[in-house]
Amino acid sequence: MATAIVCIGLLGLLVFGLGLGVSALRGRSNTISGYKDDPADQLYRWVRAHGNTAEYAPMLSVLYFVVGWRGPSAWIGWVIIAATLSRYLIAIAMTTGSTLARPHPLRFVGAVGTYVCGLILSLYVILA
Repeated sequence: MATAIVCIGLLGLLVFGLGLGVSALRGRSNTISGYKDDPADQLYRWVRAHGNTAEYAPMLSVLYFVVGWRGPSAWIGWVIIAATLSRYLIAIAMTTGSTLARPHPLRFVGAVGTYVCGLILSLYVILA
């Protein structure tokens, strides 16, 4: 359960850290709401990274909690860690890359990791 709880906390830090970054960028650019529809714009990239994280973090957190509560075998703990790292890879790629209009290897690896780990965790909850 400790791995699940730590990774839930890490997902929370990612969501709120990205949100804080968006707020800071809005303050610096004097942009109260919205953003330029430009995949190379820094605010656009941060808003999308935050939104993308906010879409996946809640469901992953629920899955982590349920799996952790059941006292899983060690291998599933590694799946939880991999899913969390995948979310961080996506956020790093989206916020540090020059544009979202072109593929980024970290974003690809993070997306594949999120889908694969999410499916494994979902099936574990159903079948275990």
